Amino acid sequence: MIPKSTKLRVARPTDNLAKITEMYINGLGFKLLGAFEGHNGFDGSIIGHENHNYHLEFTHHKGTTVGKAPTQDNLLVFYLPEHDEWSQCCKQMEQAGFVVVPSYNDYWDVVGKTFEDIDGYRVVLQNREWLA
Repeated sequence: MIPKSTKLRVARPTDNLAKITEMYINGLGFKLLGAFEGHNGFDGSIIGHENHNYHLEFTHHKGTTVGKAPTQDNLLVFYLPEHDEWSQCCKQMEQAGFVVVPSYNDYWDVVGKTFEDIDGYRVVLQNREWLA
């Protein structure tokens, strides 16, 4: 069993490292936790919050093109139960350059909004509490 103290890093490639990093920092209110250049041909950024057990990593391999997301159902989902906070986060996402799109799975549109980044990856902001 994985211990509670474990940190989760979700990593994915991009052709737009600087812009994607800026979008997610501004849209989700994350901070730049780390960055690297020329690590075995990779540049990258690590973003999130210092006190959370998860963060995101975006990488770019020099000389490689990765293109758009493979499907419209590649999602990061955040549950925000407080309506005012959810509404403010939705505004921030649009101001950061994310585009509101209908979700591929309409379940996410019932009490949430789906946002697409410039790489075609999607973030869902759900206005409900997640219950296991």
